[in-house]
Amino acid sequence: MTMNSMHDEEFADVMRALGHPVRLSILRILAEKQSDCCCTDVTECLPLAQSTVSQHIKVLLDAGLVVRSSKGTRNCYSLDTERLGALNGAFAGLLTGLSADLVPRRPEHEPA
Repeated sequence: MTMNSMHDEEFADVMRALGHPVRLSILRILAEKQSDCCCTDVTECLPLAQSTVSQHIKVLLDAGLVVRSSKGTRNCYSLDTERLGALNGAFAGLLTGLSADLVPRRPEHEPA
């Protein structure tokens, strides 16, 4: 997936996944650890039950922001950096397009 290939519907789905402060915290935790983290590793950093953290991780997985790998009997999670890069490109493109629309435009013809 290239940086600009995220379509609006996909972009909106990812933004919904990011629409909860706990999920943003989980992404930050995974970024800080810079290695695979098990759900218990994430739970130790948050004042939440493991089941709650697991539910939030599932939303991030479904949005493609996090990838899962198995280590023995445990599932571990890390950031999907390619997907986050695509999101960054899509978000930058959106903001660039929106701010271009905010530039005042001169009327083609001055009123008489």
